[in-house]
Amino acid sequence: MPGIVLIGAQWGDEGKGKATDLIGTKVDYVARFNGGNNAGHSVVVGNESYALHLLPSGIINPHLTPVIGNGVVVDPEVLFEEIDGLEARGIDCSHLKVSEAAHIIAPYHRTLDKVTERFLGKHKIGTTGRGIGPAYADKINRVGIRVHDLFNAKHLHDKVEASLHQKNQMLVKLYNRRPIDVDQTTDELLKLGERLKPYVANTGLILNKALDEGKTVLFEGAQATMLDVDHGTYPFVTSSNPTAGGACTGTGVGPTKITRVIGVSKAYVTRVGEGPFPTELFDESGEWLRQQGHEFGVTTGRPRRCGWFDAVVNRYASQVNGLTDIVLTKLDVLTGLKEIPICVAYDVDGERHDDMPTDQAAFAAAKPIYETMPGWDEDISNCHTFEELPATCQDYVKRLEELSNCRISAIGTGPQRDHIISVHSLID
Repeated sequence: MPGIVLIGAQWGDEGKGKATDLIGTKVDYVARFNGGNNAGHSVVVGNESYALHLLPSGIINPHLTPVIGNGVVVDPEVLFEEIDGLEARGIDCSHLKVSEAAHIIAPYHRTLDKVTERFLGKHKIGTTGRGIGPAYADKINRVGIRVHDLFNAKHLHDKVEASLHQKNQMLVKLYNRRPIDVDQTTDELLKLGERLKPYVANTGLILNKALDEGKTVLFEGAQATMLDVDHGTYPFVTSSNPTAGGACTGTGVGPTKITRVIGVSKAYVTRVGEGPFPTELFDESGEWLRQQGHEFGVTTGRPRRCGWFDAVVNRYASQVNGLTDIVLTKLDVLTGLKEIPICVAYDVDGERHDDMPTDQAAFAAAKPIYETMPGWDEDISNCHTFEELPATCQDYVKRLEELSNCRISAIGTGPQRDHIISVHSLID
């Protein structure tokens, strides 16, 4: 009954797509459990590169079943665009399963996301404007629309009307916008439902049965630990739970069926959007990391903020997720540096913090305390074992492992699918 959770251990963009695809060759199901099309996964197979946003990374593998769980918010238009794009490249998507209980991102969610962010001005969160936050807000306010609602015209009309009652008041009186038409919105959603219906299933039942039969399920989280709405750098977070606990609530699988939790971390750190970032670099070193690592968003194209590895964040991720393993990615990006700083603790108003401050004001004021390790010049992309890595590179990895309180089981040494070193098996 191997249930494996794979999550980001930093602020996202750690390379979860590659890690998911790597592990996905040995599993039967890959299930997305949170987020929406604000996520971006890059999967490289041979000379082909696939940019995925809403679909599970396992969709590339024809031998497993990709699942979109109930914890995901689904924009049907984006889903169909992504399916059409993959099928045009010869990828069969007919085996995709979408939870009937997943919430829908309606056109008015995108509208509200954009006008609200503009209205906030300097207090903006830095959302992608894709309607994810408003869709989750409707879910919590109990006026959301779920996938199965798309198959009953009267029921759907009533729910759209209830959802837009207050929103139209806000659009007109607060944002000086036109109201959204209930009938037109209902008709649009009904048409989208017709195409979505063949993919819809009771995915919680499917996944539980698979685990009971001894099959392997990989639970794939979008975004990352530090963007978790409960455990991240609130309020500069996403609207869901990308931490390991979200795998259970986002799929309907109980925690006793989770046997392994794998965190993905870059050998440095990046984040997008607003919010505190203690190791962020504003000099040529930050730009060097951005260019060497091609640090531009898969979903938005935005340049990512770059900084040195933050061991405080990784220790926190190990704690809050119960990590059993870490996949360390993009180690090759650091090749050529004479010295590599590692943030081992924070200085907050003259006081040393070895652990994550719970007070967000304290975290915003945190200044990194660094230790420095020697770098390496050798090309590591052709290294296939840990022992083949340069000695200083090995020392760097060992130090990150020690500081993270979790073993590093795989190391990414380049962008290609086979540019990875397995130190410990990720599937027992």
